[in-house]
Amino acid sequence: MEPEGTTEAQAPNLAQSAASKLSRIGERTKQLGNAMQDPNRQKRIILVIVCTALLLDNMLYMVIVPIIPDYLEGLQKQADRVQVDAPHDNFTNSTTHKAAKGNFDLQIGILFASKAILQLLVNPLSGTFIDRVGYDIPLFIGLNVMFLSTLTFAFAETYATMFLARSMQGLGSAFADTAGIAMIADKYTVEAERSKALGIALAFISFGSLVAPPFGGFLYEFAGKQVPFLVLACICLTDGVLCLVFLKPFSNRERENMPVGTPIYKLMLDPYIAVVAGALTICNIPLAFLEPTIAKWMEETMHTSQWEIGMTWFPAFFPHVFGVYLTVKLAAKYPHLQWFYGAIGMVFIGASSCTVPACKNFGELMIPLCGICFGIAFVDTALLPTLGFLVDVRHVSVYGSVYAIADISYCLAYAMGPVVAGQIVHDLGFVQLNLGMGLANVLYAPVLLLLKNVSQLKPSFSERNMLLEDGPTGLYDTIKMEQREKKRKGLCTTIDENGIETFAQRSYSEEESSGGEFA
Repeated sequence: MEPEGTTEAQAPNLAQSAASKLSRIGERTKQLGNAMQDPNRQKRIILVIVCTALLLDNMLYMVIVPIIPDYLEGLQKQADRVQVDAPHDNFTNSTTHKAAKGNFDLQIGILFASKAILQLLVNPLSGTFIDRVGYDIPLFIGLNVMFLSTLTFAFAETYATMFLARSMQGLGSAFADTAGIAMIADKYTVEAERSKALGIALAFISFGSLVAPPFGGFLYEFAGKQVPFLVLACICLTDGVLCLVFLKPFSNRERENMPVGTPIYKLMLDPYIAVVAGALTICNIPLAFLEPTIAKWMEETMHTSQWEIGMTWFPAFFPHVFGVYLTVKLAAKYPHLQWFYGAIGMVFIGASSCTVPACKNFGELMIPLCGICFGIAFVDTALLPTLGFLVDVRHVSVYGSVYAIADISYCLAYAMGPVVAGQIVHDLGFVQLNLGMGLANVLYAPVLLLLKNVSQLKPSFSERNMLLEDGPTGLYDTIKMEQREKKRKGLCTTIDENGIETFAQRSYSEEESSGGEFA
């Protein structure tokens, strides 16, 4: 009886203790929720989610390089053993082997290019979709598709299944990559912050692309084919959960007031955007064309081992990150020279590409490859923020379609690489391939002079002029303009904030009364 009495006496204390704990948990949850409402914290979380998605996509893009050809070749050898007892003379055996080898190389090239080709085809649609529904839902959709693609790669045992997985990755990338970069541009409205945030995203892209081959090759050799893909699937699942919890893609109200973005075909006709898109394509051609051809050239001319081929690109990560850092610092100090940084990068790429065939050993080859990645860092870091700036000052500040154009530029280079580069090497030679790529970059660098006067357009001044000339395209556009003016009021003291707000409200009323179009 005594223990029961003691339990009854302690019951109120236990209830009070539980209530106190629940109260503390509730307060901490409330504090966490309030902290999450802070705009700076929200931007950092968005940057983490987007950078993880870009890291995953580029690791999955490159991790198959040391895995899939070897795995498919093993499957082919198993199939050949089945027919080992078939009666064939020596001539027939030799002819069949050469034909099978040629067909195998073609299949590998098509498999590698399928991701970029499908991404290239889907990007115009995904860009328009992002402009209509916002950035969070397409990002979440892309992460889900990439998760399924990674699992399919892990358990695929046939060429057809791997082709499906690779194509699914292109579909997911068309949504996740474009939406992620566009979301960064939308959240970081100040040009210096936008350049820094996009530079961080580019560093993750570079790290994913360059670390994936040794990562995949090591795990494939010592743990099997499934393990590297399952690791990437776990990363993708984690990022998808973060996106669902923090971005709340299906409860975001902002998309209700989103304006109608400029159609992608009109953005493509903008001469400034066309110049930037051309530069992004040409600067990535050396990387896209060397990846499928340099391994064979190294084996024939340097007699390198497999681990040396796998490690060829990894040191280039460090000059790429340094190039991103340097461009961000220069852009913050001299923002009117973004076009010049891009031009310098293209000259670096051209000179480095021309010196690749002159390398005699593995150590020498690292130097021009580092130069190529350093130049690409300059071009990408300078021109990706320029695309967002051009949309701000010349079009509606909705970024899905313009960064879909950037993604199309990348995909165009990487879609041609596995298919075209090998044929050029076969017909003209490896030296001519590199000289042609280098010459194309050097000749395109002066074209960036056409962007010289873009920096003279100030976002606040240009946005106000757009309203004076065309009127806002929707409530969301007006709100965005007001928010940006408030963010800049410490810097743009010559602008009468009350005057702008009054005009924005009056313009919106006129647009509404005239039957303006809303998303």
